[in-house]
Amino acid sequence: MEIALQSTPFFQAVEYLAIFCCGMGGGLTAVRKRYDVSSIIIIAWLTALGGGIVRDILLGALPPVGISDMGSVLTAFAAGAVVAVVHPEVNKLKWSMITIDALALGLFAVNGTSKALLYNTSGMTAVFLGTFTAMGGGVIRDILVNEVPMVIRDPHFYIVPAVLGSIFTVWVWRAHTAHRIGDATEMILDIGIVLVVILLRLCSMKFNIQVPGAVRRQRVHLPKKVLNRMPNDDSDDDFDPLLVPQPVAAQRAEEQPKSSDSTAHDSIRTHGKANTQNNKHTE
Repeated sequence: MEIALQSTPFFQAVEYLAIFCCGMGGGLTAVRKRYDVSSIIIIAWLTALGGGIVRDILLGALPPVGISDMGSVLTAFAAGAVVAVVHPEVNKLKWSMITIDALALGLFAVNGTSKALLYNTSGMTAVFLGTFTAMGGGVIRDILVNEVPMVIRDPHFYIVPAVLGSIFTVWVWRAHTAHRIGDATEMILDIGIVLVVILLRLCSMKFNIQVPGAVRRQRVHLPKKVLNRMPNDDSDDDFDPLLVPQPVAAQRAEEQPKSSDSTAHDSIRTHGKANTQNNKHTE
């Protein structure tokens, strides 16, 4: 068997386009950090192919595609070299880059999951490897430039579409291996999965749809015996704003000790009064 979205020259060209644009995105990050050209090309290469390299190492598919496939490597290097020159224009193409990045997210998730299944991994392992193929390059890029990885700092749908795309790919792959669907149907469904990933990512960015955070709580639900045994420590070290309503938080802020400036002024006033009283006694 082979990966459906790598079986025709058209899909190979689409994959090279995704590699090129991912490399440009990574190279643009290096340009903003004012790195030299060699560093820009290296970061572009790792951004575009880093996830696949880690996937292949975990699968034992050596040497990894990221260093063995000449077309992919040269495409990533070319992306870094190009963005080192045309970075002002690329920086203005925000939505074009977001769209291509979403395409790469879906394509790498499907292809990464399919390759993992091709090596007879379990469905869960394939989902992990497919997801990391989709976003591993971005994680490596952010670590190299000393930033919090995008998968953590971006509240929009980023990892969610990749995980869903990998899960759907496992279902399609198993249906195909069970001969319930043919090769053409598998390819159509894989294209549909890529489109779903793109749609989720773009709608999340366009309409500011974010993954919810921690649940805001105003009360602690514990047995009274436990609460009575706990020490009454009102120090700010244990203060959690998610567990306390805003008015109480504001009240705590008001009850904090005075600043060093106000303490200094109070000290000056106190010494001034003491000096005045001493002068009176002297008289």
